[in-house]
Amino acid sequence: MPKVGVQIASTVTELPEGKTIRRWVRTALRDRKKQADLTIRITDMDEARQLNKRWRGSNEATNVLSFPALSPGEIEPHKQPYLGDIVICAPVICAEARQQGKELQAHLAHIVIHGVLHLLGYDHIEPKMAADMENLEIRILSAIGVSNPYIIEE
Repeated sequence: MPKVGVQIASTVTELPEGKTIRRWVRTALRDRKKQADLTIRITDMDEARQLNKRWRGSNEATNVLSFPALSPGEIEPHKQPYLGDIVICAPVICAEARQQGKELQAHLAHIVIHGVLHLLGYDHIEPKMAADMENLEIRILSAIGVSNPYIIEE
């Protein structure tokens, strides 16, 4: 079973417990032959903005940043590698959930899974990989009881 570190460094009080976030991550990783460890840090605006400025050159907070420890070709199949770190900005996630009319927990689950897939080498720059990533997100979210986040409800 993967070791999933969850660090809550946010003043947002509506966040789920660490065990819930760990369950989402383990569901996202369950189809892998070898499990892998990672850390998720949930922050407030200042820390997210500082990290985004340092690593992406943008002086504003973003919803999620993924920091892979290894490129996909470097992962050795017989070892349990450390995948990397995911940083999620709780106030941005809360605002997005409100703007999109989504439950906070469902939106956070989506963003956690999205970050895990980035650590596994998925991206959404190329249309084919973006479609693959979205389909995988939908499948994993369904397994934890969260509906398709890409359906726009009227």
